[in-house]
Amino acid sequence: MTIVEQVEKLCAMANISFEEAKAALDAANGDLLEAIIYLEKQGKIHAPTGSGYYSSEKIIDTSAVAYKENGREQHHNCHKGKTIITIIKDIGKFCLKMLRKGNINTFEVLKGEEIKASFPVTVLGLLLIFAFWVTIPLIIIGLFFGFRYRFNGPDFSNNTVNDAMNSAADAAENLKKSINI
Repeated sequence: MTIVEQVEKLCAMANISFEEAKAALDAANGDLLEAIIYLEKQGKIHAPTGSGYYSSEKIIDTSAVAYKENGREQHHNCHKGKTIITIIKDIGKFCLKMLRKGNINTFEVLKGEEIKASFPVTVLGLLLIFAFWVTIPLIIIGLFFGFRYRFNGPDFSNNTVNDAMNSAADAAENLKKSINI
């Protein structure tokens, strides 16, 4: 940026005259940021309120801050936005977490008090995703043949899901009885 462009930029930013801007830049050896600080100290301009800041093209890009930790230089990206790689990593971590939870919890099919089938919740999830047109009708038909379903595992200590499954089984049983009358 030429000196004239810097002076014009400082005039626009600080709302001062051309001569004041030129004098401030001369006092700061052509550094726009130092000129702004110089004008602030003189009381000709006021510092931005809140978390605002001044910037210029001559200022070093602060979006990537380097620091040393344990003798190695580390780079920290200050931008709030995420790169596609970090988004993919986050999705991968989420999927692994759901797989672990799905494999330690089970979906059980009961006839009376006897467990007829038990398999990980992950399998049920995959069946619902890839074969829902078969899985959902089988579950509903099973309700009318007296089967009940429940989730079991460390993540199902709260029985609200199982209570809902029991109420659906009770509703199917009541519907079956009302049709047989």
